[in-house]
Amino acid sequence: MTPCNALLGEFAREACDAVREAGGVAFDFAAASVADSMSMNHGGMRYSLVSRELIADSVEAVARGHAYDALITFAGCDKTLPGMMMAIVRLNLPAVFVYGGAALPGQWRGRDVTVLDTYEAVGAVLAGELAPDDLSELERVCLPTLGSCPGQFTANTMAMVSETLGLALPGSATLPAVSEERKRLARDAARIVLSILKNGRPLPRDLVTKKSLENAAAAVAATGGSTNAALHLPAIAHEAGIGFTLEDFARVAKRTPLIADMKPGGRFLAKDLHAVGGVSVVLKELLRRGALHGECLTLSGRTFADELERRAGADGSVVRAEPILKTGGLVVLKGNLAADGALIKVAGLQSLVFEGPARVFDSEEACAEVVKKRKYQPGEVLVIRYEGPKGGPGMREMLGVTALIYGQGMGEKVALLTDGRFSGATRGMMVGYVSPEAWAGGALALLRDGDRIRIDARAGTLDVLLSRAELNKRTAKPPKRTLSGVLEKYAAQVGSAHLGAVTHSGATSRRRSRAR
Repeated sequence: MTPCNALLGEFAREACDAVREAGGVAFDFAAASVADSMSMNHGGMRYSLVSRELIADSVEAVARGHAYDALITFAGCDKTLPGMMMAIVRLNLPAVFVYGGAALPGQWRGRDVTVLDTYEAVGAVLAGELAPDDLSELERVCLPTLGSCPGQFTANTMAMVSETLGLALPGSATLPAVSEERKRLARDAARIVLSILKNGRPLPRDLVTKKSLENAAAAVAATGGSTNAALHLPAIAHEAGIGFTLEDFARVAKRTPLIADMKPGGRFLAKDLHAVGGVSVVLKELLRRGALHGECLTLSGRTFADELERRAGADGSVVRAEPILKTGGLVVLKGNLAADGALIKVAGLQSLVFEGPARVFDSEEACAEVVKKRKYQPGEVLVIRYEGPKGGPGMREMLGVTALIYGQGMGEKVALLTDGRFSGATRGMMVGYVSPEAWAGGALALLRDGDRIRIDARAGTLDVLLSRAELNKRTAKPPKRTLSGVLEKYAAQVGSAHLGAVTHSGATSRRRSRAR
């Protein structure tokens, strides 16, 4: 349906052929996919995060219902990657995860451009700073090949997570989607999964441990990756019966230096990281700094310390030997507006502190209308509430709004605060994932226009400058809504964002599959 996923069927057929050639029996099946690119900036985005659960549930149903012995899973866009990894860990069958790869960037007026440039250009047109004909030209060149968005947005961030957890083959996260080597990669996945099936190890829960989750969080922080990883890592951990929360992510991010100069906060794309050695370059530099647990296992059964020994080190440009920031590119904030935490990407920010009056909206659409018309002022904190996992329901991404703000040249002149999510492509003074969410009784529901809000990413705090007595006096009235179908079921089951917004109570029993 989208450039992210268009090549996956071809890769799956390669893997099936390789399984059959090796004497195995291969069956292929598909799972639901809701691409953020197509659901952005309208009501369809409520189904994006929901689709992560649908993917994990449907893979479980087919694999268990048909008693399959092993899995090779392919994914290419934001929620399909964590959904497939959740399924792998839940089932704990011999498995290999394969990312579909990123698109190559387009060329426009002598520079690399991506879909993010086009999103932000819409804001520039509305601000009168770019001609509509220029936008038309840009949107026709920004995505010249199939594949996922090429910056360190959610898809590439979660692809890096797949390698760092040991669920994917080395080099697979940054290899471009249109590379001829991707067919070989699909065949290698088949060979590896049959070997694991024969030998019985390593299984997904041998690979996904508390330490490997910390490694994944470090890789995200070191590259200024998508804030969505702080939602997906706890969900993957949950499938293994491991407690891993936003606080754990914050703890790791705080001790991890930002060493990779990746878009959207930096200069480089996935193809550039691949050219200098891929994810292993980041991991080797983290290992050198003592910021990686080298004893964690890879799909080969060898440790990361052993695997990284023969890999290239920091190139000094894409991956720095001297950190860009002393702490990772993601910061968790806590305070009277976010008792369980909120998240901001600080990579690329000029200032880490913002204070201003609140401008409160009860939906993304209400805020977007004001932003489109530029009826907001520098110094304001735009608050979008009732967009959390339960309140949305579905926890919509706000890239439509944040890209407009940035395109209007207001990226750090205003702040945005929400219990919804942000795209991995979002940049600027944008705070999301506020927990507890407004619908569940979070303090965000008590805010009024004009309340002063202080965001301090240095201190890790997020507060409304009101007394506890004043907050205790206030009451909230959520907007009316009518739900049916999957959104009704999701809203009834989904938990808090700081625990991964999961929809079931615990991991399945730890059991090994029996090879036939």
